[in-house]
Amino acid sequence: MKDQVTEYAKAVVSGKILAPKKVIWACNRHLKDLEKSKNDKNFPYYWDIRESEKVIAFISSLKNPDNGKQMKLVNFQAFAVGSVFGWLRKSDSHRKFKKMFISMARKNGKTILVAGIALYILLYQKYPVRGKQIYCAANKRDQAKVAFNYINNFLVPLRNDSPFVKRKTQMKRDEITDAKTGSFIKPLSNDKNGIQGLNTTLAIFDEQADSNDITVYDAVEKSSRMQKDPLMLLISTVSPNINGWFHEMIYQYVEQMVKGDVVDDETMVLWYEQESEDEIADTANWIKSNPILYDKDIRETLLPTLIQDWKTAQAMGRETKAKIYNFNMWQQANENSYIKVQDWANIKVDKTPDLYGREVYIGMDLARTGDLSAVSWIVPLPEQKKFWVDSHAFVGTRGGIENKIQKDKIDYLALRRRGEVTLSNLESGNIDDQQIIDFIYNLIGEHKFSVNCICYDRYSANHIIDTFNEDGYTMVDVAQGFATLSEPTKQFRKYVQDGGVIHGDNRLLEIAVNNAIVKEINDAVLLDKTMYRNKIDPLAALLDAMTQAYNYDFSRDFERDSEFYEKQFHF
Repeated sequence: MKDQVTEYAKAVVSGKILAPKKVIWACNRHLKDLEKSKNDKNFPYYWDIRESEKVIAFISSLKNPDNGKQMKLVNFQAFAVGSVFGWLRKSDSHRKFKKMFISMARKNGKTILVAGIALYILLYQKYPVRGKQIYCAANKRDQAKVAFNYINNFLVPLRNDSPFVKRKTQMKRDEITDAKTGSFIKPLSNDKNGIQGLNTTLAIFDEQADSNDITVYDAVEKSSRMQKDPLMLLISTVSPNINGWFHEMIYQYVEQMVKGDVVDDETMVLWYEQESEDEIADTANWIKSNPILYDKDIRETLLPTLIQDWKTAQAMGRETKAKIYNFNMWQQANENSYIKVQDWANIKVDKTPDLYGREVYIGMDLARTGDLSAVSWIVPLPEQKKFWVDSHAFVGTRGGIENKIQKDKIDYLALRRRGEVTLSNLESGNIDDQQIIDFIYNLIGEHKFSVNCICYDRYSANHIIDTFNEDGYTMVDVAQGFATLSEPTKQFRKYVQDGGVIHGDNRLLEIAVNNAIVKEINDAVLLDKTMYRNKIDPLAALLDAMTQAYNYDFSRDFERDSEFYEKQFHF
């Protein structure tokens, strides 16, 4: 029997079909699991070709509601569908995969996957025998209706062709039902009918990359835990919303899976993307983000359109939008973004270097409104000729932390659990200066830092500045203008691009970098602070410190205090 899933996996792994690393990883996993299922009696899953091909055949039989022709599945679509339905547990023959994350550029056939999977589960899935609950889920009603309407449109010709399906299903404006089993497909949103009392069999989250609210996703996920064959389907093109949950939770989780940091046998991942901007120069690479280009007939229509769209975007200076939607690349929305998402990601390291006894430059961006203050620090690593950068923020809670989370669209409670922020403990909710002072002293003491200087914004001079002045630290008053900050701002960006800076997994600092845009006057650059809610404070503090750190001489001889004592006292 033909095995379209395994055929595709072999073609991708061999290089016959060009694909990005995340897809190669998914195909490799399929092939390795196939071997384990044959040779390892303790491997808990088996591959059922018949089940895989049966679902592929059903979805391939669906007709395009626009022209009445059958919607032939392209190889990657068959791989996605067949993988989810073909891998089963040896213990009870229920599905291995409970979640499926799929991402690709727009116009790549997501509709047929959404409609096909939903209709197959409604009509043919064995469990539960009664009461299958299938939701097209989103935070807003109109968004949830988009995926529901896809399914509705595909069901119409299917009912016309199949007396069985016509008898089994009823169609209403906002619901498709199977009255005999009490099963249904309907839109689900938080703003219309609420999200309580669910028992979800299948949830489809279509185009969620723009969403900032994870409430519906969390509720649906919890509601599916008692099901024997649940499935959460997230299928989306990326968006400019690089601080939203789809990027920060789903995409980062996928990255961890691919790197091997997380093992999750129950999640299927298929992520098509251009892996660098250099790839865009050659149209042969575009299949990495547009897998539907493998189909010759579709390619003849779609590729010229993509080429023209890219040329137009270049001519109009609107490449960012094209990179996001045509090539599935995470980008900030603003063309004047300070640092590119990928550049910052490229310099992230998994392990913090040994910082003990090193020199440090500390920067402070102190709130004028009691809203948010930041302390950032730069540590030269002479042996690597790089700078280590990190940050910590102090959050005012006036008006309630939940309100602030909602307003800023930043989960400060999650950041506190990560150790990246400190919430005010004052009854007023204003930022507590003493918390900042204590943090800096603890930072210096923990690492036995040799403090070159502490840099601050002159407009924020207060008790904190006086305290460190009195204690003998070198304090640098940083004027907030082009003359002082332009060169350090440009130099820091160059360090990032050239790998001269490294950082760890500091979420709040990443948010600040993602949000930062620059204004330019005669080749001078400066962070634009006009968007107050964008919360670039950790980066602003870092650039204050960079006004001094960028003069650091990596060529001079160095010896850390810890090394001196080791030599002197033979530790």
